[in-house]
Amino acid sequence: MAGGPETPKTYVPLTCHGHSRPVTHINFSSIGPEGEYYMISACKDNNPMLRDGVTGDWIGTFFGHKGAVYQARLSPDTQYAATASADFTAKVWDTHSGEDIYTLQHNHIVRAVAFPPHSGNLLATGGMEKKLRIFDLHRVDTTSPPTNGNGLMNGSANGGANKTITADMGFEVGAGVHGGTIKAIVWTQDPNILVTAADDKVIRWWDLQTQSVVQEKVVQGDIGSCEFTNIKGEPGDIGGGLPVLTIAAGKTVYFYGGPDARILIKSVNLPYEVASVALNPVQRKFVTGGIKDTWAKVYDYDTDQEIDVHKGHHGPIWSISFSPDGKLYATGSEDGTIKMWKNCQGSFGLWRAQE
Repeated sequence: MAGGPETPKTYVPLTCHGHSRPVTHINFSSIGPEGEYYMISACKDNNPMLRDGVTGDWIGTFFGHKGAVYQARLSPDTQYAATASADFTAKVWDTHSGEDIYTLQHNHIVRAVAFPPHSGNLLATGGMEKKLRIFDLHRVDTTSPPTNGNGLMNGSANGGANKTITADMGFEVGAGVHGGTIKAIVWTQDPNILVTAADDKVIRWWDLQTQSVVQEKVVQGDIGSCEFTNIKGEPGDIGGGLPVLTIAAGKTVYFYGGPDARILIKSVNLPYEVASVALNPVQRKFVTGGIKDTWAKVYDYDTDQEIDVHKGHHGPIWSISFSPDGKLYATGSEDGTIKMWKNCQGSFGLWRAQE
């Protein structure tokens, strides 16, 4: 088991302060060569933050958005971060310098961003325009000089340059299909298949080669979260070694598997509206946050039985994610904090083993 089984109700969570408004999304990086990994958080205070994923220690804040940030993701190699904002832009950032490299100008609020599983050169965006767009950042790099809107070269204090990319430079996929705001985008392990979750209560699987919907799922209730597991898979785990697509919608959580995440492995009906869900496919358990409560509830995947409840937040939990080693999970809440909950035995990070 990744990290070993959890010891319920034993360890106090770590609380990550710094945000001043509701935390809307959290995302962990993959594991680096020395076992390190990172966590990025989106927040309605306009300022995404990068943290050490093991300890929760603050590394830096990305300044530049002029509106709430709804989603933040790290590229597969952790070199870049992408953010979606109410200021009608998505931004791509250098995670080392904190500089914004690209500003992708949209015509309405941007709610979702996604990198492909093995590349930081493409970025998918979506939001209140109801349009799914794919931007080739490498192509933009080689075809357009950096400008500040007046045709002048943009410069930053460290000599970097921000390039503004207009919406029409993105490639729109499936024009007119989405009937509501695109709230989440995730790329499957098949780089040609991408999944969107929209406010019209439809999950859609897109084939980028044919630019068409190859599968869709109509859900009951609002879609809360739509994410892939990021824990390194094992042959006998829930996804058969592949990432599992986990969706919270209404009072149901869904788990999809396969190379393009089109196979429904299981759905679980719960007695409350679910805002967020995360799955540990190796330990075979999942964690949910409710829309009308402040608790993180842990369930046994095979029996659907609640095995633990974590109390400590003072508002709904909008985002949950396991760390890539499975040794902790993090919750982001309406109360403006992120809490990290230990999910292994013995000492880990800032937790010390208790006798």
